[in-house]
This record gives sequence, structure tokens and C-alpha cells, in this order.
Amino acid sequence: MTVELVSTGEHTPGGEEFAALYAQAQRFYADQMRILDVHDTARWAGTFTEDALLELPSLPGPLPARAGLARYPRPGAETRRRAGDRLDHWIGVLDVRPQADGTLRTRCSALVYTVPPGAASRSLHVCVMEDVLTRESGEWRIAHRRVTRDDLA
Repeated sequence: MTVELVSTGEHTPGGEEFAALYAQAQRFYADQMRILDVHDTARWAGTFTEDALLELPSLPGPLPARAGLARYPRPGAETRRRAGDRLDHWIGVLDVRPQADGTLRTRCSALVYTVPPGAASRSLHVCVMEDVLTRESGEWRIAHRRVTRDDLA
């Protein structure tokens, strides 16, 4: 059986170059979600560029990421943490699109779930996360993030 892939017309680097970029994006998201899961909002804010914008369905408009995230209240997460629940994030179905300017446009599914003590995990939100990643001092940072939730679409 032969499978033919149809080009989307977008520039995608060849083999090893793309594999390296994809692995870097996966590592970036794994690290960022671990930071978020331990509720270190200051370090999480540091994964965004100084001028990054964050669009969340729970906010009325885009938030200047670094300035806002370090102070961003997460009352739901705090309530669950006081109850002894663990709040976790899972990222999957990652699509990475290198751009001519060196940025990466990414899109992935994000599952937000809670793990109560001694009980089964429970899904809270299913989201789509769309980012523009850019390099700063050799590290990937988010220049723009848009999160949409399935239950609010």
C-alpha cells in the first residue's frame, strides 16, 4: 500500500531540521506545563516574551502576558489546591509550523484535569491552544497565545 501526502503549500523544513524543531517545541510545552502545574506563576510568566499577549476564554480581552500573569489570580486552582486536589495539564496533538521569520506557529489540544486525593482524575476543560513561539537568548518564548475551550465554542 502506498500513501501519498498532499502538500499544504506551507514551508516545512526537511527531516532532521524539522524533527529537531518539533522536539524543542515538545520540550518547551512539557517544561511550561510542569511549571504551571506547580502553580509557579512568576516562572510561568517568564516563558512569555515581554510584549506577549495571552487570550483566555475566562478574560474579557487579551492580557499582557508577563505583566499580568505574575499577578493573575487563579481562584479555581487555589480552591482545588486547598481541598487537596492536584491540578494538571496534558498537551497533545501538537502541530508545529515553522515560519519564514524563524517563529513557530503551534496548535495543540490541552486537557485540564484535577486529581482529588484517593479518587480518580476528572477532566475540567478541553482546550485548543494556538501559540506563536519566538527565540529569545536561545530559548523559546511565547509571543502570543490564544486558548479556546470546547464548552465555550
